Amino acid sequence: MDAEPPQTPNTTDSNQTEVIRESPLRSVLKAVSWRVLATLTTMVIAYIVIGDISDALKIGAVEVVAKMMIYYFHERAWAQIPLGTVRQWAEPKKS
Repeated sequence: MDAEPPQTPNTTDSNQTEVIRESPLRSVLKAVSWRVLATLTTMVIAYIVIGDISDALKIGAVEVVAKMMIYYFHERAWAQIPLGTVRQWAEPKKS
């Protein structure tokens, strides 16, 4: 599940432009790091409101799985939407 290194625009030839995009692996890693932070926040809030650490941990466990899946699909959907991005046709890469 290795991802290719990020591509950078080719500035040496004005007729050729490489496309920059995020890999699915990058989206997964972003989802995991965000969910750790957000789930800890949810558990702290649940503990403050409920006052029971066991219930706060249960809420956090359910929340982390559900929201990680939702975030991943949300991120991949937005990767397909051109709104707010600059896209150009790129020539095939020569080997």
